[in-house]
Amino acid sequence: MKLATLKAGGRDGTLVVVSRDLTRCQPVPEIASTLQKALDDWANVAPQLAAVYEALNAGAARHAQPFDPRACASPLPRAYQWADGSAYLNHVELVRKARGAEMPPAFYDDPLMYQGGSDSFIAPCDPIRAKVSWGIDFEAEVTVVTTDVPMGIDPVAARNHIALVMLVNDVSLRNLIPNELAKGFGFFQSKPASSFSPVAVTPDELGDAWRDGKVHLPLRVNLNGKPFGFPNAGVDMQFDFGRLIAHAATTRELEAGSIIGSGTVSNKQGGLYGSKVENGGVGYCCIAEVRMLEIIETGKPQTPFMQDGDTVTIWMTDDAGNDIFGRIENRVEALPEG
Repeated sequence: MKLATLKAGGRDGTLVVVSRDLTRCQPVPEIASTLQKALDDWANVAPQLAAVYEALNAGAARHAQPFDPRACASPLPRAYQWADGSAYLNHVELVRKARGAEMPPAFYDDPLMYQGGSDSFIAPCDPIRAKVSWGIDFEAEVTVVTTDVPMGIDPVAARNHIALVMLVNDVSLRNLIPNELAKGFGFFQSKPASSFSPVAVTPDELGDAWRDGKVHLPLRVNLNGKPFGFPNAGVDMQFDFGRLIAHAATTRELEAGSIIGSGTVSNKQGGLYGSKVENGGVGYCCIAEVRMLEIIETGKPQTPFMQDGDTVTIWMTDDAGNDIFGRIENRVEALPEG
């Protein structure tokens, strides 16, 4: 089934069930007023939501209304946990290679993960507000939302705690990252609010594309209407979502509604570090990778980070070309410098 949260209805919005074709939706206050309330009692609530979903797709829903992604907040407008991994090692290798650093052997066996801010998120069609001098970049990723996860869970068993799948634009402020990391205490100012897809879907909606704890479909990114990348999210993913969840739950429980990210989707594409779309490759899911490739090839970056008015669009389609999650569409509204 497919779920979304309308902005109307207070800080945590109003939960709606969305039709498979993303054209209609139905509020379900009698079942759960918000997505977090649904996740808190997922075993009991999910079958009730699924019944509404079936009726909606059959044209039998009693209170259906048009679905407008621009009226949506993040499926979870705020979350108890947002932890982002870095499961695509091509992304890590490319960034480190550009600065002459080797890949530590442990990175191949132990996931990287940081804890992001989750008290608020950017709505899927709302702007990114930041200073251009901060180096505004997008990072297109796949995420999952969990039910309650016990501490110390096995990675395979952890897959059973995946309730929903979403997409995310994990916004990064690249020019602030070096100084923050140099302090040895991780990201904070350089990782502002992220933007999630309008719709969250249960794994079964992905059909055969959901297997081994991964989504085996291209993740599509346009920058200002032009193709920027479409790497396959199921390729070159070193750690599946079960492994990422288990990593996050090594020393703590994860509460229902925790969001776990894949990290920037990145494919080697048969070469060492991949290739741009204009060169016949599947491209990239962030500007930083393109800049790093340019540094390796020419000695300096040529592609600028996002400027005022630039728009990034992130979406995923099934094999028949149908939009699955709706589109993230974030336009930069630059803050004044100074």
